Formats: sequence, C-alpha cells, structure tokens
Amino acid sequence: MQPIRYLMQNLAKLSSPEHFLFTLNDLRALLPNLSQSAFKTLLSRAVKEKHLARLCRGLYLYEQAAPSNGLLLFHAAARLRADGFNYISLETALSDAGVISQIPINWVSFMSSGRSSIISCGRFGTIEFVHTQQQPDDITEHLHYDTRCKSWRASVPLALRDMRATHHNLDLIDWSAVNELV
Repeated sequence: MQPIRYLMQNLAKLSSPEHFLFTLNDLRALLPNLSQSAFKTLLSRAVKEKHLARLCRGLYLYEQAAPSNGLLLFHAAARLRADGFNYISLETALSDAGVISQIPINWVSFMSSGRSSIISCGRFGTIEFVHTQQQPDDITEHLHYDTRCKSWRASVPLALRDMRATHHNLDLIDWSAVNELV
C-alpha cells in the first residue's frame, strides 16, 4: 500500500472530534519505516493534496475530523504547550466575559510559563503566548478549567492584572462592565 494511502487510512481511524491535531511525532509513529526525507516528502504531498493542513510548525490538522465550533486555536495552543502552565487571559478572556466590546478575530491570547511568542496559524489565525512568572498555586482561585477550550481560563480580575503587567492597551475596556462583574 502506498504510504500516503496508509497514512490517510490510519488518520481516519485514529481521529475524532476530540482528536484532530497531530504533531510530527504522532504522524511519524504511523510510518516508522520511512526515511526522514521520504517522510518529509510524504507530509508535503499530504498538505498539497489537502489531506492534511499545516497549522503551524510541527502541528497538522486533519480537517475531516475537526469540529467547526471555532475553538481550533484554543485546542492548538493546548497541544503546543501541553508541557507548561498556560491559561487563557488578556484580551481573549476579557472579550469572552463581555468586558471588551471588540472581539479579537482569529487571535487568542494565553499567559504561559514558557517563553513569549506569537504563532501564526495561517488562514486559521494567531496564537499569542505571553510569559508569566506567576505560579499556579498563587492564582488558583482566579482560574477555572474551560472544558470547551481544553485550557485554564483567567477570571476578569486576573485578566485585568495580566493586561496591566504586560502593558497591553486598556483603552477598549468597558469599566462599567468590569465593575458589574467584580
């Protein structure tokens, strides 16, 4: 069987609405006998033929299984930084809480124990990670787990504190809405 067909058949079996993002290691495990250059060629061909979409460096989307619920960037962020402490904050958390009138389109912001970076996911949007030295134990009461996004989410007071600490623009904040929530 051709490697591309073998890869697609296995992805169809392994994927689900909860598991539709695959790292290079995930994909490599399906074809361990291919040389590194043959594997790279195969991935390039799979993307070109639209079997897979390259979301960002090292992360691929199997679109046939992906739900269309608008949470792709959140799931990608959780997958990219699964080894660290991360939580949804800044403009994303404040917009979702109704404190910022403008909704960031195709942009999600996280505070992260890892380094700061902005990751372009092409036509899907952008993920922003902003480094924080805060420890989970110090802010536990200001976090809740968002099962839809598969990530921790900051409360409004914590997101505001993060905005100030990172010198993000506070001009879009509706302070009357903040006072109602706090």
